[in-house]
Amino acid sequence: MAGIREPLLIVPGFQWLGRNVGIKDDTLDFAVAYADRPCAASAVFTRNNFPGAPVIVGREHVADGRLQAVVVNSKNANVATGFKGVEHARAVCRKVGKVLDIDPRLVLPGSTGVIGVELPIERLLNASSAIPSELGRHRAHLEAFARAILTTDTRPKAVSLRVGNATLTGVAKGAAMIEPNMATMLAYFFTDAAVEPAALATMLRQAVDKSFNRISVDTDTSTSDTVAILANGLAGPVDASAFSAALEEGCIYLAQEIVRDAEGASKFIELTVQGAPSAEAALRFAKSVINSPLVKTAIHGADPNWGRFVMALGKVFDHPFPLEGLQITFGTGTDALTISAQNQAAEILADIAVYLRENSDVHLGIHLGAGNYAERVWGCDLTAEYVRLNAEYTT
Repeated sequence: MAGIREPLLIVPGFQWLGRNVGIKDDTLDFAVAYADRPCAASAVFTRNNFPGAPVIVGREHVADGRLQAVVVNSKNANVATGFKGVEHARAVCRKVGKVLDIDPRLVLPGSTGVIGVELPIERLLNASSAIPSELGRHRAHLEAFARAILTTDTRPKAVSLRVGNATLTGVAKGAAMIEPNMATMLAYFFTDAAVEPAALATMLRQAVDKSFNRISVDTDTSTSDTVAILANGLAGPVDASAFSAALEEGCIYLAQEIVRDAEGASKFIELTVQGAPSAEAALRFAKSVINSPLVKTAIHGADPNWGRFVMALGKVFDHPFPLEGLQITFGTGTDALTISAQNQAAEILADIAVYLRENSDVHLGIHLGAGNYAERVWGCDLTAEYVRLNAEYTT
């Protein structure tokens, strides 16, 4: 086991808060995390060509591998707001730095919500004045932080693990605009392990690639994605391989929680593609299937239409393979159901329909018969509720 999974744990040397500042409604929409001393830090951001202002500023602030605070607002993404948006993100960092008596370049900003709307900067600056008196070290403060970063999520997402004497806790938000790299998501990890910034950056990128970069809700890459980790070193050094494995485990857990809480989703899908000619090909095949609206809707409707899988695999143009070797399996273990070009009996199709109808966790296996490589991804079904939520997002 990479680490010992625990209930949500506070991390020594950190404080948090979550409160409402009235950006959109009366729910929590302003969150701050603060470390008692500067931390080794790393972050991974969206690859969208139009990143939000907090991403632009965040890349600058984390470039030297040091952070001490995180400030996040929900309900407004501060994206497509031009020079003023960037200045607003900087202004929030300056204010937070001033009230906490730290260099503003040690503050990582984050915003999530509606794109193309100017940030209500005065609300954020006014709220920042009270940060020192509202920060706390209790679990309730951490839980408030986790709730304050949510948008259309139905619940907070959090995980804690122990690695030797150190604690690793992560919180995340995300429910739609989800397709790597990465998604309309924010994830923040806090640890008291002592890890150098360069090693932390390598570990985080590896963990993100195996987790947040392998989930799909709707194939849209957000402008605001951020995954960051702060390590204050209070627990001393830890085994590097164990910590890296624990970070990957925590990222995978939060990535799966995002998919389970996806907008309108009724089914969680785990898909493994095997028998590919390369790892790159295996991942491309897996993403082509997990991203397909036709596959997603078939699973939602319990329609055993294996032709939709054939279509999704066949549009990976650079990697043709013989259809005769293709096998698609629904379920696991001795009860698994397999369909192929040679086996499309009506009884199998009927059993697949029952499996899809009766299981909220759907396990799919695709064997291409074209090589020795395998990759795994996660996704969800596509429902009418997803369409309704996004059709009414700003109304």
